[in-house]
Amino acid sequence: MADSASLQFVSPYAFEAMQKVDVARLAALSDPELRLLLPCLVRMALCAPADQSNAWAQDKKLILRLLSGVEAVNSIVALLSVDFHALEQDARKEQQLRHKAGGSNGESILVSQLQHGLTLEFEHSDPLRRLRLALSELLAIMNKVTDSNGEFFLKSSELFESPVYLEEVADVLCILQAELPSLLPIIEVAEALLHVRNGEWFLCLLVANVPDSFNEVCRGLIKNGERQDEESVGGRRRTEALRQLCQMNPSQALNIRAMVVEECHLPGLGVALTLDYKPDTADEAVSPLVSYVSGLLLGTNGKVRTWFSMFIRNGQQRKRESSSVLWQMRRQLLLELVAILPRSRSTHVPNDSEMDSESSSGYSGLREEHVVKASALLRLYCALMGIAGLRPTDEEAEQLLQLMTSRPPATPAGVRFVSLSFCKLLAFPTLVSTPEQEQLMVMWLSWMIKEEEYFESAAGVSASFGEMLLLVAMYFHSNQLSAIIELVCSTLGMKIAIKPSSLSKMKTIFTQEIFTEQVVTAHAVRVAVTNNLSANITGFLPIHCIYQLLRSRAFTKHKVSIKDWIFRQLCETTTPLHTQLLPLIDVYINSILTPASKTNPEATNQPITEQEILNVFQAGGDGGKVRSQYTITTQLLILYYILSYEEALLANTKTLALMQRKPKSYSPALMDQIPIKHLIRQAQGLQQELGGLHSALLRLLATNYPHLCMVEDWISEEEVTGTLPLLRKMLLTSSSCKYSQTQLRDAFQNVLSGGPRLLRILEHLTLLSAGDLIPYAEALTASMGLLLEDGVSRRILQTVNKLWMVLNTVMPRKLWVMTVNALQPSVKLLRQQRYTQNDLMVDPLIALRNDPRVFRCPPLMDITLHMLNGYLLASKAYLNAHLKETAEFERQAQTVSNLGLGGQPDTPEVTREELKNALLAAQDSAAVQILLEVCLPSPQEELQLGGGGGADSLLRSVQSAPGIPMRKQVGDAVFGRGSQRECEAEGGLLSDLREVQCLICCLLHQMFIADPNIAKLVHFQGYPQPLLPLTVAGIPSMHICLDFIPELLAQPQLEKQIFAIQLLSHLCTQYALPKSLSVARLAISVMGTLLTVLTRAKRFAFFMPTLPCLVSFCKAFPPLFDDVMSLLVQVGQVSAADVTTKARDIDPLIARLQYLREKPQEMPLSESKLSLPKRSAEELGGADPDVQLCYQIEATFMDIISSSTQTL
Repeated sequence: MADSASLQFVSPYAFEAMQKVDVARLAALSDPELRLLLPCLVRMALCAPADQSNAWAQDKKLILRLLSGVEAVNSIVALLSVDFHALEQDARKEQQLRHKAGGSNGESILVSQLQHGLTLEFEHSDPLRRLRLALSELLAIMNKVTDSNGEFFLKSSELFESPVYLEEVADVLCILQAELPSLLPIIEVAEALLHVRNGEWFLCLLVANVPDSFNEVCRGLIKNGERQDEESVGGRRRTEALRQLCQMNPSQALNIRAMVVEECHLPGLGVALTLDYKPDTADEAVSPLVSYVSGLLLGTNGKVRTWFSMFIRNGQQRKRESSSVLWQMRRQLLLELVAILPRSRSTHVPNDSEMDSESSSGYSGLREEHVVKASALLRLYCALMGIAGLRPTDEEAEQLLQLMTSRPPATPAGVRFVSLSFCKLLAFPTLVSTPEQEQLMVMWLSWMIKEEEYFESAAGVSASFGEMLLLVAMYFHSNQLSAIIELVCSTLGMKIAIKPSSLSKMKTIFTQEIFTEQVVTAHAVRVAVTNNLSANITGFLPIHCIYQLLRSRAFTKHKVSIKDWIFRQLCETTTPLHTQLLPLIDVYINSILTPASKTNPEATNQPITEQEILNVFQAGGDGGKVRSQYTITTQLLILYYILSYEEALLANTKTLALMQRKPKSYSPALMDQIPIKHLIRQAQGLQQELGGLHSALLRLLATNYPHLCMVEDWISEEEVTGTLPLLRKMLLTSSSCKYSQTQLRDAFQNVLSGGPRLLRILEHLTLLSAGDLIPYAEALTASMGLLLEDGVSRRILQTVNKLWMVLNTVMPRKLWVMTVNALQPSVKLLRQQRYTQNDLMVDPLIALRNDPRVFRCPPLMDITLHMLNGYLLASKAYLNAHLKETAEFERQAQTVSNLGLGGQPDTPEVTREELKNALLAAQDSAAVQILLEVCLPSPQEELQLGGGGGADSLLRSVQSAPGIPMRKQVGDAVFGRGSQRECEAEGGLLSDLREVQCLICCLLHQMFIADPNIAKLVHFQGYPQPLLPLTVAGIPSMHICLDFIPELLAQPQLEKQIFAIQLLSHLCTQYALPKSLSVARLAISVMGTLLTVLTRAKRFAFFMPTLPCLVSFCKAFPPLFDDVMSLLVQVGQVSAADVTTKARDIDPLIARLQYLREKPQEMPLSESKLSLPKRSAEELGGADPDVQLCYQIEATFMDIISSSTQTL
């Protein structure tokens, strides 16, 4: 818009005075400046004001005084004297006329036929005609804009182009818009003015006389603007008009720029406003232009990024023009870049034709105050070139290379600058085009390698550019170009499309001139570890480099030991956990076990030694509280390393066997020294800071140490760490315990006479945390044998049990070993043996070889059962690991020895697996059988319980209280709930035997649920019949026996068939289910079949114990009554046939049974089993077996009838 360059625009001072109606400022304006604002001032002086205050009255007088000396005021007053209502009506009529005529210039209502040109008519016309002329011309332009459908045109209008009458036309235009706002909306008027010459000048005057409309006009022009303003004449005119408006009101320039970005229109305007912007306080760090363009290209709004990138790409396609906003921006950026270059590199500001050719000779450092600005410029040029596709000129490329290869001071900002420069070289290697530039880059890279350690120490940062150099070198050697691209994009903070082929020159320089692979590995080991490594330290660290070298197996290839570096780094860690530590450990373990190549199986890294691991846990093992110089993070990482190493060793057994390699496993003695459970418990409270380490440890623990992951332990830990224990610990006034271990031992020695003192000490110990209780573990367990004496308080036993369970949450393995050794039989009876952890895992049943008195001490029996369950799980894991560890090597040996025998190598493996499963099954079943035997009452207990009712007492109590679960009954027994009357009625409901039976039943229930095959094996083996009421009533999972009872009935052994029917009779009573009914029918059928095949002696042995079971069948399932009666009659007939010559009264007995079978309801209620003829035991014992069987049949018959009538 050079056509309006000679015109005077409204100054920012004048516009601000108009905005604020500052009469004093207006009075200070010169006459030419005041002339531009007359339309508004005259209207302000003549129109009736809304403000009736005295202050405005005084200001109005000043305005009138100001206007009194201006001649042009009279013409404006004359314009305001016109009838605008009539003028508006004529204008609307003309609009309608033009709309009907299709927009052609025909008859005009506002203006009659012109005799002369428009300018002369305007000169000779009165005020009304001037208004009509201007309004007609303006409406014609507005209509054409509406009909143009966005296509730009430049309307040649004599009225708006004559320099003599521009001020008068501007006055008319301002008056028309002010008086006819509905006819002439200011936004539409502004759009129309863009299509005439001098339009931006008219627009500025119009807005200056209506200052409140500034934002409205600007937003309208931006919304209607082009997406790319420099592509068209209309876009450039719109940009220039808005630029002039913002120069008139510079305080709103940044707001207008924000509108541009919001609408994604007129990108050139945003750049132009930034170039025009002069901040009040200059920011020495980053210029406004760098900040604005960087924000557009590196922001999170993808739409804005694409829009501005298109502006850059399209702008480059046009020839270089000094008027182009893009080239103005590039020129300004280049000036800023040259201004911060070291003086020895740039001696003068470049012009358009040349650059200082000798500027590359010096190497003085970049000034510290320029480092941040240089980094911002580098990132901006990266964004312009990588995202917006800017093609730098030779001048720009030369100056950029000079800046990138400059040497900053050793500050954190300097480290950042070097990293950015290095990544820019990798991202845009085309900047290095000549041999001289390549030599300059190599020298700069060599300087980086030399100064890296100094920069890291002087700048005080952990993540220096040395690690990045090393990492890039490793990526080049392993040809991981995509990883280099990802590294570059991550460092620069932007996604750039880099072709891997463009890195070929840099790869050659790195791999052949700067970093050979051997140099890389040797340098990596010498790099210092990162002190206090955590996730808070960002950037590229030595650990990233070591990780990549381990992955590429560079250390083993060049025989460089990395074990010490990794151990030192693991020892220098803290929370929050750095994300690279776990992958580093995993890849290190892989490099230990797997050789780098098959040709060299010995090319592996060395594992961490046992002594180094022990040093990390030097304050004690599983039984000692860890107080070492190493952090909890280090200890957890070392634990993760050991567990992962052992798991990987087992997983790679087959591969290692093929290579005839057998890496050494860590010894069990070492594992015993590591407080695994204590560390896991601490890790549980640090899950947020440890990332995925806690879950990874739990996975490894569940695989390798299942006995440390029992559900009961997790539940008990919740009880230990709950709210109630916290409240109780508030009673502990001091963190230190006031009792020593020696005092605890002495109190145990006097447990019978000094019980209250021991109880006081134990109660105080319950207030301690699990960690503080660890020193008392040995004294507590060593004295457990003393608690087996008669007369020890039950409360003492309960407190010891509670303390043991608390200790079990932090040191289970050592605690179990100490407890098993402490509960061995007395020395007087058997020479005691000190068992180890390995002994107990090989033979878990050792846990039951303790003092027999333990089996009648419920609190200690609870501890024993807990240990037994744990060692059974540990034994499974131990045998599985042992099998995996030795199987492949033995298979290799078997293969070598049987090369000529096909299929032979597989046979030993199958046998080993079967033997292992058989051993585990034997262990479990033996444990169950021992525990069932413990449940049997001794002769003395049978006498106390009333003649052998001990085994049935539990069944009777459960039947009397069917709604009370087993665990509730255990709790009642433990804590003494229940009345004395109940105790007497149930025959020892609260006895020690009853409580031990409950504890054992709970454990057996867990074992049966975990592996139903154990229940099947135990019942196929069988156990004493008196225990059946106990097991069926006390073990809720006994219903699974219904699945295999048919198989048990099919066994050829008579005793197993008897046991199956006896078991089924109790199950039918306990679980009256449809499945039980079908199995009972099968049992009756089997009994009928056996009646026909058994010999006389076997028939007596089978039916004597099984006939009473029929009573339970009928009681549980009355529909079985007919089948049972038929069976009884058949058995009676067979037996009677054998004794007809011996017992004359048998036939009447059979007849009586037949009658009872047909009419049981006619039997008198008084008749029962007790009304049968009384026979002495000697008589029955000496009778014939068939006679005894006949009497048993009659007794069974009477019991069935009695039970059925009682239910009625």
